[in-house]
Amino acid sequence: MPNANILNLSALQSAQVSDQPYPFFVVDNALNPEYAKKVLNDFPEISTGGSFPLESLELGDTVTSLVSDFESEAFRKLMAEKFKVDLSDKPLMITARGFSRKKDGQIHTDSKSKLLTVLLYLNEEWTSPDGRLRILNQGDNLDDFVTEIPSSLGQLVAFKVTENCWHGYVPYEGRRQSLQINYLVSDKYTRSHVIRHKVSAFFKKLF
Repeated sequence: MPNANILNLSALQSAQVSDQPYPFFVVDNALNPEYAKKVLNDFPEISTGGSFPLESLELGDTVTSLVSDFESEAFRKLMAEKFKVDLSDKPLMITARGFSRKKDGQIHTDSKSKLLTVLLYLNEEWTSPDGRLRILNQGDNLDDFVTEIPSSLGQLVAFKVTENCWHGYVPYEGRRQSLQINYLVSDKYTRSHVIRHKVSAFFKKLF
């Protein structure tokens, strides 16, 4: 499926960036409708927790095209404009998650090696009250949040990595599929992140 526009770039372009408690935006329909179910059906089977580098997974054609959309200059330019950052020479890292453990979802901020984080959820309609990402006002209270994002198909949240970019979710155990897209500060972090995820993926497959 070469050159398919899986991402709904117009919806992303129309999204309003909130500055409080840190710069972020949410899109409900980040996938073009004709491709959404295909992406869901094409997503690789991941039965253990943690993040996996894409090269360690078997991706279907539709997911491969979606990844190409995230790697495109159009997406890079859009994100740079949204968050008013220069991404022209910043490396991109994409990982996949497929299973949430009870220990996941704890309140945290992303590491300083990351400039921007984008999370795209790829699940059927999310009916559970748990496993919904919360944009938090503080780092010690999961109930003090400004918005809550279900993990449903096509839900996307993007935020600038800051010292106070607190987020988390009420623990959930079970399938919770997503792609995580990060622009990193420099190539040295790309190597360290990839090595860590590859080692982790290897041992998860082994056991």
